[in-house]
Amino acid sequence: MRLAHQLAIENDMVTADAVEATEFPDMSQQFMVRAVPKIVINDEASFEGALPEGMFVDQVFEAVGG
Repeated sequence: MRLAHQLAIENDMVTADAVEATEFPDMSQQFMVRAVPKIVINDEASFEGALPEGMFVDQVFEAVGG
C-alpha cells in the first residue's frame, strides 16, 4: 500500500486510498479480499501480497495496459 501512495504522490494521474477490510465488510466482499494487502486498480484488476517495488510497478502497468 505504501507503494500505491508513493505513486499517487509522484503522479497527478494516480490516486490511492487505503481501506481497513474489517471495517468495510461489504467492500471486502465486493473485491473478494482474502489476503492483505490487496491492491485493486480501476475496480477491475487486482493483486494480493506485499510485492517488491519492481513487481508492484509491473503489475500496475499491466493492469492499465502500459
